[in-house]
Amino acid sequence: MPEYTAIQKDFYRESGQWLSTFGIWKKCINPNLHYLYILRKAQKYHQKSISGLFWKLVLRHYQIKYGFQIYPETQIGEGLYLGHWGALVINPKAKIGKNCNIAQGVTIGQQNRGKNEGYPIIGDEVWIGPNAVIVGNINIGSNVLIAPNAYVNFDVPGDSMVMGNPGKIYPAENATQGYINNKVL
Repeated sequence: MPEYTAIQKDFYRESGQWLSTFGIWKKCINPNLHYLYILRKAQKYHQKSISGLFWKLVLRHYQIKYGFQIYPETQIGEGLYLGHWGALVINPKAKIGKNCNIAQGVTIGQQNRGKNEGYPIIGDEVWIGPNAVIVGNINIGSNVLIAPNAYVNFDVPGDSMVMGNPGKIYPAENATQGYINNKVL
């Protein structure tokens, strides 16, 4: 089996097909995929001076154009899927696992004071619905569905769903079944 790049794995999540470089460029007409392509390039060359600066400037342009605020420093696992474009904010110190779906209007942010001062760590196969807010030094387990408009500032165990504002946890063994398609290994 060939070794795939993070970009190829992200694009696989959208289509269920492994794409060549040309196939990826053709799909970059989609703003979500275009931004993911540039983000992964900025992450790849982040530590290199000239190419890192180039990709960081390009990324900044598209952050403004598309409304995504995701930085190269953010640790994001392979197979990221951005459902829709616009108004997405992720703290650069947040950590996000593999095969995660993030919808529009989501904030994954830092809490600046109190017992949960810090930023979130999100496990694998997490589905985050539109306008959800996840803040603070919290851990979200794997196989978690965070419903639209949920406010989460507490730890969430794996195999569960969070709904409401304030959020409430509901155990669910198959929380993301049918929500996370085309998973990558």
